[in-house]
Amino acid sequence: MKHLEKLEADVAVLEFMVSKMAGYLAGNNLFGPTNGKMPKTTLGGFLMRQYRLNALRVMLPTAVAQRLEQVNTQFEDIRSDNIVRTEKKGTEEFAARLRQWEAYIRDVRRDAKTHAAYYGTAVEPRAMLAELHKVFTTPPYHFSDQMTERLNLLDSGLSGVWQAGDFVWPEPWAVAYPTSAYWWLYGQPVKTEV
Repeated sequence: MKHLEKLEADVAVLEFMVSKMAGYLAGNNLFGPTNGKMPKTTLGGFLMRQYRLNALRVMLPTAVAQRLEQVNTQFEDIRSDNIVRTEKKGTEEFAARLRQWEAYIRDVRRDAKTHAAYYGTAVEPRAMLAELHKVFTTPPYHFSDQMTERLNLLDSGLSGVWQAGDFVWPEPWAVAYPTSAYWWLYGQPVKTEV
């Protein structure tokens, strides 16, 4: 049941991140505080975990699901009080994650065999981009069409070296990620274009 342990650990990560979120949004750093055991606070990291946990809520023990609900409420309060700061930080992170994902795709197109081996971890920035895009392309936020176009271009680059296959994260999580929207979680980059 490692997948359930990971979900429960992610609730603790969200609790930590939401406790730092107001200060993070007000600050200048793209990567916010950590306590050494938790990932650094970012909107993308928060939203990726929040989406997954909310989609898989039925798997959580009641007490853990209640903690998640508290986090959701706290985050919405912080976000509604910081619309401009949230948009600014989210846009900055989206651009940074695009660069990170672009670098991985460039590497995998050069040498798919080497870089495909850790795809399950390397795809996390793409999952963050998906959740950032979902949030920041809806009102009250204003999002650049150019960034959406860049993401689509990167997806095209990945599809050129893509082979559909098994879900790359723990199988019980697949219900949260339909293949139509999250195709890049179902398979591996396998060949380098000539």
